[in-house]
Amino acid sequence: MSLSLDGRYAAPDSPQDMSWVMPYAHSDIARDHLTSLWEPATTAVLGRVNAEGFLGFWPTVIGMEGADPRDEAFAKWLVETDKVVLSSTLDKAPWERTTIVDKPAAEAVEDLKATDGEDILVLSSASVIKALLAADQVDRLALTVFPLFLGGGPRLFDDGLPAGKWALVSQSAGEHGTLALVYDRLH
Repeated sequence: MSLSLDGRYAAPDSPQDMSWVMPYAHSDIARDHLTSLWEPATTAVLGRVNAEGFLGFWPTVIGMEGADPRDEAFAKWLVETDKVVLSSTLDKAPWERTTIVDKPAAEAVEDLKATDGEDILVLSSASVIKALLAADQVDRLALTVFPLFLGGGPRLFDDGLPAGKWALVSQSAGEHGTLALVYDRLH
């Protein structure tokens, strides 16, 4: 999940506007961080809105002239991996290798954890991540923190989350003061 230094994942006026991320998303630190997250994952979980954005853009990167090899590798992974899109409005998947699930995020992820597979990666879908945090179902939290204040907008960490301890398992700093952080839940 991408966050501003003041803990926001979206700008105050337009939650869909991610232009504030773009100056930082193309950095080596952000690309390397994302690569470390998707490589061990066999399933991607997305909310509908995020799925439409990701799956509308990333496949176009494959074969794009001048594309960073890390971006192209992620795009290929996203197309080829199993995807679960949480939605109460879609009735069929407009993307290959995609299952639409109309149930709460915690239930859907519990079902996925019961199957064979490697890591389940929730890709920047704040509503899904927030629901899983509230249900105490996040094992690893990967954050890319960008050095700016948005000054308003929705926060990832709402009051009332279950208490718990986390261990920092990976940290790196890069261009512009961007931080890539990975925390594992201590049980």
